[in-house]
Amino acid sequence: MAVCFPPLVLEESEFLREAPPAEQRALQEENPDFIALDLLKVISTKAMGDQDLPGVLVSGFKGPHGICEDHVRDLQKHFHLITMEEFLENKTQLAPKIRAVFVWGGRPAVDRELLRSLPSLRIVASAGAGLDHLDLALIASSGVKVASTPHAVSSPTADLGMALLLAAARRVVEGHQLAVSPDTEKFSINWMGQGVTGATLGIIGMGSIGYKIAQRARAFEMKILYHNRKRRKLEEEGAVGATYCARLDDLLQWSDFVMLAVSLTPQTQGLVGRRELSLMKPSATLINIGRGPLVDQDALVEALQTGVIKAAALDVTSPEPLPSSAGVRPLPQHLHGQGAWGPGAQIARMEAAQNCLFHVLRLPTGPSLLCGASKADFDHSSTDLHYFNHYILFWSFLF
Repeated sequence: MAVCFPPLVLEESEFLREAPPAEQRALQEENPDFIALDLLKVISTKAMGDQDLPGVLVSGFKGPHGICEDHVRDLQKHFHLITMEEFLENKTQLAPKIRAVFVWGGRPAVDRELLRSLPSLRIVASAGAGLDHLDLALIASSGVKVASTPHAVSSPTADLGMALLLAAARRVVEGHQLAVSPDTEKFSINWMGQGVTGATLGIIGMGSIGYKIAQRARAFEMKILYHNRKRRKLEEEGAVGATYCARLDDLLQWSDFVMLAVSLTPQTQGLVGRRELSLMKPSATLINIGRGPLVDQDALVEALQTGVIKAAALDVTSPEPLPSSAGVRPLPQHLHGQGAWGPGAQIARMEAAQNCLFHVLRLPTGPSLLCGASKADFDHSSTDLHYFNHYILFWSFLF
């Protein structure tokens, strides 16, 4: 795996000098090219003022695509942040200074025009797990690196997946609406939900998020099946009690709950359509926490209307949010969330930044940095990506 720091920095590493001799030897033997250094102290000598810091292009600081205030403060310690508005008003002066693009909520859009206008661009760093909003081939053809933050969203997404599963099974939203309705005079003892304990959960996509879902489902004593392009290690399966299904059809037929936690690629677009829905149990619930286009939405509406499956709980749709005319919106057996980056994800976002810096500065013998990563490297099953954050590559490529 390529590394990003010049060997001469090794002599400046305060951390390496202070490490016990055994740890120094282990570091150099396990990762001979990896340079352990106190990144902040070394780099701080290279940039004394805001204008001297590497320029980073961001969408802005306000609105649905603006990066949160705490994140802005953290970034401004190390980078000169330039908003799209500022850039468009003064391209000639600012373009040569921009070394990175920070993509937040899919913005700014990194297209051919933007790439051509940024001669010094080294990296596009996208907050989140998915990369389907980026044209990786186009970016690579410009000699620009790409980084994402899958580990940052794994836990909140898995949490939300279980929340949707439980809410759909126990009809939480329907029950709330019934309880607060002025027309409700009494509750029927025959108004039932579906049991979760002991039920079978089929997870499609057993990467970081899928595995965390399995960990949570095990606590509910669920039987866990999973389908993935690459089977997990036996010890990993055993730790969560998961059974591998080589055929997706088998998982669909045997599961009481089917949860999509797979990345969107040309191969997975429309992964669940009319045929796949017909294989599921009439009592089954489909939960999608991946991407909206993984599911044929028209086929899903039809399946819910005709009783092919019992319910659907969606963290994502196509488009987002759904228009008022969308056929799935009025269906009572449909539950729709607002995304894993919604309520409760604020702490996770900040922890991702802190954890990343901790891994780089204090755990030099940990996973290698994915420097020089190509499209093929962005496999969400890779444990290397669990510790992969845009800050790492910012530091690596900008100096």
